Amino acid sequence: MEKIPSFTIDHIHLLRGIYVSRKDDIGQETITTFDIRMKEPNREPVMGIGALHTIEHLAATYLRNHPVYGDRIVYWGPMGCCTGFYLLLHGDFVSEEIVGLIKETFCFIRDYQGEIPGAAPQDCGNYLSHDLPMARYEAGKYVREVLDVISEKNMHYPSQQANQDEHRESPSR
Repeated sequence: MEKIPSFTIDHIHLLRGIYVSRKDDIGQETITTFDIRMKEPNREPVMGIGALHTIEHLAATYLRNHPVYGDRIVYWGPMGCCTGFYLLLHGDFVSEEIVGLIKETFCFIRDYQGEIPGAAPQDCGNYLSHDLPMARYEAGKYVREVLDVISEKNMHYPSQQANQDEHRESPSR
């Protein structure tokens, strides 16, 4: 069985950031899947389940209610490895185009006070597994250490960056 493309990304050199994971054409439409990577895989502790779950609820609520992108949100959900999230957007996008949206989302989470949306037994399959203080901490850390200083290396997978560097250095280009 062949590896799926997301398992071929160099996780040893992967940094925190916003990456285009894949683009799928469905008829005349494109769905762009983003890898919203909050932790360096295998090099720092992953997020706790409570924080991950709370970020999922807050971000999904914020994004689906966003005045510009709300109708383009297809899905927001956690990675099984607990190092980040997937965001699926209706449309053909690149990472640079959604930095502002992701920063708004994580600032919203960082500053959030109050009841977690959808965190009641009738609304959620694991309503007791939430941790708002840690979600706020993780969101603030991501804003400060990644989104406020984001650069090319945080928006293109390591192999993509190497390929771009090779093309820039090639005398034939």
